[in-house]
Amino acid sequence: MSHYHAVVWLDHNEAHVMHISPDDVEKSIVQPANPARHLQRKRGSVSGSRQPEDQHYYHEVGEALAGAAEILIVGPGHAKLELIKHLHAHDHGIADKVIGVETADHPSDAQVVAYARTYFVAKDRMLSQ
Repeated sequence: MSHYHAVVWLDHNEAHVMHISPDDVEKSIVQPANPARHLQRKRGSVSGSRQPEDQHYYHEVGEALAGAAEILIVGPGHAKLELIKHLHAHDHGIADKVIGVETADHPSDAQVVAYARTYFVAKDRMLSQ
């Protein structure tokens, strides 16, 4: 991929990975093998805790981010933090390229791209000083 920046919006059901440049966007969607797995409670558990995170899902999201030099991660809940933990534990090369983690509800892909472009421009200005 020839895009310098990437943004991923994710929750436990899917990840929208977008490699962006000033005039181009390359999009892909990554979904866990069993999307309902994250939403179900453990049966027979006194605490009713959630099932463990799907590490294979986060690995696929990391692979989709490969090639970007700077990555922004956005999303509404804990999935973005679980992705960061997974990258730090299993893919240091991608984890080192993450420059920001932001909370965002459920925007459209166009809104995510617009936000990311603004974010990367502001970040680049801060670094050049």
